[in-house]
Amino acid sequence: MKMRSAVLAALAGLSFAGPALAQAPRGAAVTTLGTNKVVIDYGRPALKGRAIDDLLKQLPPERIWRAGENEVSTFSTEADVKVGGKAVKAGKYSLYVHVPVSGKWSLVLNSDLGQPLGAIWKEAPENLKNMPYPYLGDYEQKIKTREVLRVDLEPGKSAAAVENFTASFAPKGKGSTMTLAWGDQAWSTEITPAK
Repeated sequence: MKMRSAVLAALAGLSFAGPALAQAPRGAAVTTLGTNKVVIDYGRPALKGRAIDDLLKQLPPERIWRAGENEVSTFSTEADVKVGGKAVKAGKYSLYVHVPVSGKWSLVLNSDLGQPLGAIWKEAPENLKNMPYPYLGDYEQKIKTREVLRVDLEPGKSAAAVENFTASFAPKGKGSTMTLAWGDQAWSTEITPAK
């Protein structure tokens, strides 16, 4: 019962699942490095008048956020790249953000692509039971060993307030700057070809 309550609280809280798992719009950020694409696929929760700091207070003690809403957020690259100067092999990864109580946020990529919603919520509607959901409140225990990258994000300010969480790429030299933005805040890192 305790685990079920924790899962439902996570789904209704910071995951912003809402009634009957109402789907937030999905977003995709795409950049091309040389001839190879890098794609972030993610849910786009809206602030709806809420303050980011108040939402972050709902994070579990491990301070890992799904970087989106509902279904797991993913980072896919067709070729080896460097993210924040660290090597990442071609492939598809789940994407999280570590949000410490103080200090810089970190982008986290993990080779585990999520767990079926039905595994964490027995009452999940049949058409959603196999959707891959992130690990909320049990990331450290269950999949931290499968982490492939954890790199600091540079904090900044959004040029204009961003109602829906947004991931984007902007060309920079032979690479791109990846930015996550929400409200008046933004966090970024550099993505470059591995060679």
